[in-house]
Amino acid sequence: MMESQKYAIVDLETTGHSPANGDRMIQIAIVIMKDWNIEQTYTKFIYPGKAIPSFIQDLTHITDEDVKDALPFEAHADYIYELLADCVFVAHNADFDLSFLQAEFKRAGLPKWQGKKMDTVELAKILFPMSLGFKLGDLAADLNIELTNAHRADDDARATAELFKRCWKELLSLPQLTLEQMHKRSFKLKSNLSQLFFEALQIKRQHLTANENVSYYRNLAVCDGRKKRTNNAEEIVSYPQTAADKTSLMTKAMPNFEQRPAQFVMMDTIWQALNDKRECVIEASTGIGKTAGYLLPTILYARAVDKKIAISTYTSHLQEQLVEEELPKIEKILGTKVNIAVLKGMQHYIDLARFEQCMAYADESYDDTFTILQILVWLTKTETGVLSELNVSGGGQLFLEKIRKMPVDKPSRSFDFYEQALRNSEFADCIVTNHSMVLSDLVRQTPIFTQIDGWIIDEAHQFVQAAMQQDEIVFSYTQWKYIFGQIGTMEETALFQQFSQAAKKKQRVPMQSLQRLDAQFIRLQRAFDETIQRAVQKMQQQIKGRQASSKCTLFLEDVLLAKEPLLQVSKLTQQWLDLAIEIGQSFENNIEQLDKNELYILSEWHYWIREMKVKIAEWEEIFLLPHNDNSVWLEFDLRSVPGSLHVFKKPVNVTPIIEKVLAPLRKQASIVWTSGTLTVPENERFVTRQLGIADSVEVTKLQAPPAYYAGAKAFIVTDMPDIQHVSQDEYIEAVAHAITRTVRMTEGRCFVLFTAQDMLRKTVELIQDSELLDDYMLFAQGVTGGSRMRILKSFQKFSHAVLFGTNSFWEGVDVPGDALASVIVVRLPFSSPEEPVFKARAKHITAQGRNSFNELSLPEAIMRFKQGFGRLIRSSQDKGAFIVLDRRITTKSYGKEFIKALPPIDVKKVQLPELLKELNHWQK
Repeated sequence: MMESQKYAIVDLETTGHSPANGDRMIQIAIVIMKDWNIEQTYTKFIYPGKAIPSFIQDLTHITDEDVKDALPFEAHADYIYELLADCVFVAHNADFDLSFLQAEFKRAGLPKWQGKKMDTVELAKILFPMSLGFKLGDLAADLNIELTNAHRADDDARATAELFKRCWKELLSLPQLTLEQMHKRSFKLKSNLSQLFFEALQIKRQHLTANENVSYYRNLAVCDGRKKRTNNAEEIVSYPQTAADKTSLMTKAMPNFEQRPAQFVMMDTIWQALNDKRECVIEASTGIGKTAGYLLPTILYARAVDKKIAISTYTSHLQEQLVEEELPKIEKILGTKVNIAVLKGMQHYIDLARFEQCMAYADESYDDTFTILQILVWLTKTETGVLSELNVSGGGQLFLEKIRKMPVDKPSRSFDFYEQALRNSEFADCIVTNHSMVLSDLVRQTPIFTQIDGWIIDEAHQFVQAAMQQDEIVFSYTQWKYIFGQIGTMEETALFQQFSQAAKKKQRVPMQSLQRLDAQFIRLQRAFDETIQRAVQKMQQQIKGRQASSKCTLFLEDVLLAKEPLLQVSKLTQQWLDLAIEIGQSFENNIEQLDKNELYILSEWHYWIREMKVKIAEWEEIFLLPHNDNSVWLEFDLRSVPGSLHVFKKPVNVTPIIEKVLAPLRKQASIVWTSGTLTVPENERFVTRQLGIADSVEVTKLQAPPAYYAGAKAFIVTDMPDIQHVSQDEYIEAVAHAITRTVRMTEGRCFVLFTAQDMLRKTVELIQDSELLDDYMLFAQGVTGGSRMRILKSFQKFSHAVLFGTNSFWEGVDVPGDALASVIVVRLPFSSPEEPVFKARAKHITAQGRNSFNELSLPEAIMRFKQGFGRLIRSSQDKGAFIVLDRRITTKSYGKEFIKALPPIDVKKVQLPELLKELNHWQK
């Protein structure tokens, strides 16, 4: 019998990243593990022979005092070298720890350590592909692994050992077929994980249970979630008509339920609207319990009439919150399961047939292999098949694009997650979907929302934004070049070369046809490049003499492109497509059976043809068709032209689009529009008119009681420089100073809201250079990597943290309780007058003889301002300061409308020193 493998799980703390530049170790910890039990732990402080930099002291909490009596590494080198003998070296980011250790061994006069290494970052990414982050702290939080002092070698090594053991258990839980697929690919990985996969596979083969080996997609066997809608008499709870009935029903599930009259008004309004089949609009401020306010009457109505209800939201975050947090509460109240189906657009789901074809192909890059391993594990866990559940790298994202579900002519024989979602929605009481899915029902061959009896449109103000995005068309120079590169010519190592070789081998396609297609492709690329080159010259002429920054925007109508070259690109693309489709059919219809490799090449061929069809349709929409009610503009960066060139086409007025989508829905169902912000003072119908809601439909405004906001205070800082009379650099300096002072006074837990990415970046850089917030975690949208939700979740993990955000952080972001102490508004959130869609909409209003500032600019800014305040107080226990640094709120006549838009709270005008005193006093 083979002797058990010993693992040395190692973590180092160092003065920096480079031993060559004199960085040294300050702590080492080694956990020896055999048979998945800890046999020995070794930990030592190491004297580095130099001062520990202050940022390392902040990070590790290891001070010069801690290491002053420690021995240098040389004193421990022999023992450590011996300890690692016959072990596999394991670390979280093994390359760093091992290379640092090798450098220290060399300095101590020892030979290079020889052995295998395993990296728990690489391993955890494969085995926990749905994790939000793969830092040791993130994984420890996700998997409930104890990690009291992150960045201390002893605690980190123990947590890494526990993570490694957890990964092993996870491997053993996977089906044998999954493990076989994984083991086959594991030799391409960067660390020696294939050994681990092989051991798990051996154990699996010895203990194979008969029913486990059905398929490595457990979903294919069990995921047909068809649940017949049940409607037994004893399950139906009748709608609670009185406040007492509602309170008694809610208290069953929530003993601490506090009665909120506005929430009950909301319930009654919705119940009535659903029964009367009419439209209603409800602005429900934070604090009235909006989600439960619409869920309870909606579900009771669906049950009572045995009809389906749909809830549409803008963000996937709210969808998740509905399904995972809010619905279970309603189920508890009703004492019964609610049959719910989540429905997203087709492209959100994996195409399993396409994934299998990609797996059959032999020539994979490291990124492809790695992503396939993540997907194989994910397929044993996912119930939805929605690709956004996966946390993959940039290269992995390109692979995901290839395996998204697309509309195809031939139905697939594979299991289909999208079809499953549609089937589940047939049997649901309640469908949860998103605005873009509702808007695209208009162009679907088979509309899917015909059986809906009532609609709740949550985040209703975003329906306008969704309609704009739905009708947006984008030309991207780099995307065209990327597609050209993927297809390639006969001379280039890309798809066409593989296709030609496979076609020639079995004489599937005549050589003449392949050469014709090749020549056509070269002609097309040349015409495309020449056309773009001409466009670039025209663009440069336009901005000559202008005060041009590196990022430029021009309206297409000002660039005056010649029509003929644009038509030529369209014609040549169409000719190439016709030939490529014909040749693909010859390849497929050859008498000889296609092998796995040929099937993959053919599916790639079809995929890139489809991509080219999409691209040429966009080209014609943007450059050749009339623009009517659309704004079309070019965006580019002078430092990289044409690489940075994008052309956008967006509708100026979406009301007709929305009315067209909603006309059939309005005939058959009730529509309830709701949001925390639907009105602004002096312009109550700003949003409803854009949504095409008749003025006769009343807007019900529901506000939480004043006591709800007792913990909130607003401060307007009056000694900031006037934004319109100083340079941007001067203003940024004042902003950075105000932010650092405020953050230190409130001890972090602060949102800083900007209106422009450029100002955000410069402010963050200035704060980092000043080192005044070095003991705080700074997260900045567009600077810190990751999605909005990932940045938010990271921010919530630290008590000393600051989050810098632009547009998407002004709303829809929940930070409960003590996690947020202040919101700082750097500038009043007016849209930039040069922002193309805004400019076009303003022009459209002005052309009708109306005032674009009062009708568009001001109400839009007030809406965002209200939403910014909404981040601060999420419950009646919350306490927070809303700080406005833009003096225009006190010096301009429109400023009072911003203040009026806030709930009834104390608003103080103060100078910065006074603000800091107030905050200090308040903190205590």
